[in-house]
Amino acid sequence: MNIIGAFIVPHPPIILPEVGCGEEKKIYKTSEAYFEVARKIAALKPDTIILSSPHATLYADYFHISPGKQASGDLRKFRVYNVSINTEYDEEFALKLTEFAESEGFPAGTRGEREKKLDHGTLIPLYFINRIYIDYKIVRIGLSGLSPLEHYRFGKIIKKTTEKLGRRTVFIASGDLSHRLSADGPYGFAPEGPEFDKIVTKAMDKGDFLSFMTMDPSLSEAAGECGLRSFIIMAGALDGKAVESKLLSYEGTFGVGYAVAAFDVVGNDENRHFDNIYESIVKEKLKVIKKQEDSYVRLARLSLESYVKHGRRAEVPRGLPEEMLNRKAGVFVSLKKHGQLRGCIGTISPVTNSIAEEILRNAISAGTEDPRFPPVTESELPDLVYSVDVLSEPKPINSMDELDVKRYGVIVTSGHRRGLLLPNLDGVNTPEQQVSIAMLKAGISPDQSYSLERFEVVRHK
Repeated sequence: MNIIGAFIVPHPPIILPEVGCGEEKKIYKTSEAYFEVARKIAALKPDTIILSSPHATLYADYFHISPGKQASGDLRKFRVYNVSINTEYDEEFALKLTEFAESEGFPAGTRGEREKKLDHGTLIPLYFINRIYIDYKIVRIGLSGLSPLEHYRFGKIIKKTTEKLGRRTVFIASGDLSHRLSADGPYGFAPEGPEFDKIVTKAMDKGDFLSFMTMDPSLSEAAGECGLRSFIIMAGALDGKAVESKLLSYEGTFGVGYAVAAFDVVGNDENRHFDNIYESIVKEKLKVIKKQEDSYVRLARLSLESYVKHGRRAEVPRGLPEEMLNRKAGVFVSLKKHGQLRGCIGTISPVTNSIAEEILRNAISAGTEDPRFPPVTESELPDLVYSVDVLSEPKPINSMDELDVKRYGVIVTSGHRRGLLLPNLDGVNTPEQQVSIAMLKAGISPDQSYSLERFEVVRHK
């Protein structure tokens, strides 16, 4: 038995009368669509509901599957004390899913549960479903910090488990869209918010799951969304299936995008293996990027690949531009994988005899010594995109008024502590943000005195 239906739903607590106290009427279209989803699920009569939630246990490099026989949850953290739900887990499904993941060397399982109680991303969908249908068990899964492709692959393992156990299974992808739709919303306004919601809701209505996977990471981050990875797991669970899709509702009343969509499975479709399509697209993009790399970036790639593959440091090659050989400067090397940061290490002031030597040194550090990430492995090397920033000499400034986040990087110094942030970074839109992040990196608290320096960079990609 395959997945017999799938749904995308939001999880705003305010949609419940017990929480909204009348405010829920402002998103009545979302509420009506939610009940339509509940009726569709009742008609499908699933044995098991797989529910992915952004607010379940989340790890950077691991998908958590909630263990045990049952769980309960409430809305006490929203100061509501008369809403609670108890639900039974499909323990056999969770164990088989874990078994399949482990057999494929995939990072998913039941270890490391941090919170047993149902999160509100799970509780709110169940609130509506339980009004109409209760004869089911659930499997609750969290998201991860891994790539879109890994989320899709996890969905495929869920599909495999469903087929093995013969369960009538429905997938619910819980997730809100942008949280930055209006100035009075919870996170303020960003122009990327409405843009993101327009793209995603169009993809929902057309069943265009590839658009979920190829979304520009900088756009989704600036939009402040929480549901995209949940939707991608759902897409993987529907791998190779023909679907009839419908966007049932969309509202952004409270500055947050709430979308409800339904996907009826109507057969098989060999053109809907989106992981294969996505990998082909990524490979072609990487080919183009590598062809366009200049001498600075090619040297960074050579350095890290030589070190990871052969355990040795590359020598400065012949034929480099004179500036790389005869000029000294601070250099930062940044690595990205599938649009996400994979490492960034650099030097504010030069510690070697040339820019070329600085790149050779810092490329290895970016790939193996960034404390935020494990060392880059040989299998990851083909997926890496490099950038090299060559810094100008830092100059002292008197205040943030002399900063421009697009043009200048900033160095914040307090005693022996020093934090740096490069210019023109995704999600950094104001000098205040820029300085705050640099202070955080250096461990400088807001109440400490500090000095500021600014610098410019030449960015090579």
